[in-house]
Amino acid sequence: MKLGAFLVVFFCSVAAFSQKEIVVDSLDFNKEKVKEKDTVKKHSVLKAALFSVVLPGAGQVYNHIAMPKGQKKAYWKVPLIYAGLGATGYFIYKNHMTQRDLKAEYRFREASEFTLKNDERWLEYDANAILQLYQKHLNQRDLFILGFGLVYLLQVADAAIEAHFVRFDISENLTLQLRPAIIQNPYTMSMSGNLGINVALKFK
Repeated sequence: MKLGAFLVVFFCSVAAFSQKEIVVDSLDFNKEKVKEKDTVKKHSVLKAALFSVVLPGAGQVYNHIAMPKGQKKAYWKVPLIYAGLGATGYFIYKNHMTQRDLKAEYRFREASEFTLKNDERWLEYDANAILQLYQKHLNQRDLFILGFGLVYLLQVADAAIEAHFVRFDISENLTLQLRPAIIQNPYTMSMSGNLGINVALKFK
């Protein structure tokens, strides 16, 4: 009798302990899901854009670090960003210095009534040619300033757009199927229908 009572108490205790473990595991699982969601929400689009505003390419690096393992591909854009900014910046400086020298040459000739030349680089050019070269390099400088600003804005926009897709699933487990289908008209009793396309997105 005592043995039977002991066995009943023992099995009841085991059942209660197992149920407690299931509840604890369930709570832990829910906590992990909450943590995972919080981790996803922590990646800020605004931060990615601001990082790129302060330091070009920093937003791309921020996105690269937050990407899941195996999808880190944002860093390769950084050299392209600095190549674009560096090239446009170089031509801005070069054209600015040239137009400045041409402007000084023209003013010097005007002051000396064309009797002297200030810069030997422009000896073969007359005053009219000097003015044309000045305007040419001035326009080129302004165009490269626009190009520099465009590259800068594009890298900020790229960082912000890419931040939206940091957690986007682009793995091979996704399949997209397109199949022909007949779409029935629900408002008629006839069996006739229209041809259409059935689109199905499946997870393997």
